[in-house]
Amino acid sequence: MNITLDRVEDIAANIKTFWFKPDQKVRYLAGQFIEMTLPHQGMDDRGQKRWFTLSSSPTEALISITTKHAVEQVSTFKQTLFGLEPGAKVTISEPMGDFVLPKDLSIPLLFVAGGIGVTPLRSMTKYLLDTGEKRALHVIYGARSLEEVAFRDLFEAYGAKFDIVLSEQTSDWSGRTGRLTSELILDIAGNDPAKLLYVSGPEPMVETLESGLLKSGVDKNKLVLDFFPNYSAKY
Repeated sequence: MNITLDRVEDIAANIKTFWFKPDQKVRYLAGQFIEMTLPHQGMDDRGQKRWFTLSSSPTEALISITTKHAVEQVSTFKQTLFGLEPGAKVTISEPMGDFVLPKDLSIPLLFVAGGIGVTPLRSMTKYLLDTGEKRALHVIYGARSLEEVAFRDLFEAYGAKFDIVLSEQTSDWSGRTGRLTSELILDIAGNDPAKLLYVSGPEPMVETLESGLLKSGVDKNKLVLDFFPNYSAKY
């Protein structure tokens, strides 16, 4: 499927959203992902394909991906992506994945995001806001600094309980600091057996949190996980 770049938005420090107009209607569920193919000159060994969550909601006319521009060791794919101009065409697969909202509106939701792992949570929350679905939603967002916190306005507009945990201590921050851990998550949110707990972020972070949450007594059936490969746990 071909899509055409419409515009690029600065979302947070080193984080941009790329909005694309598809050549045909894209049918997907909030939280799903696609594979993007971006041929380019001088390609490195990581190739011309990448997986991206759609940060857009099915309620929006355009589709989007949101990604971080690493300061160091930038792949040729990312260099090419960040150099695209409006009108550029790329190819994507059909959306896929089961990191999606439960059909039962009564189930309380806990979203835990590390860094760029916030993208599927943006998609789902935007869908809830646009459709008027009322769900109990608590978001715990781990970021390096306040400047790297994305989509805060959206979560607050929906009325979600919103907690930020910064990995870097700064003089202008009096909230929680440190890495996201299972103990910290349960200390903030409690261990409500009714909650469905979504965890999204760099693969090492998600694996560590999964192990810790299970050891802490969280029911495996209450965990919904989304791994972002090739991202450092230092979100």
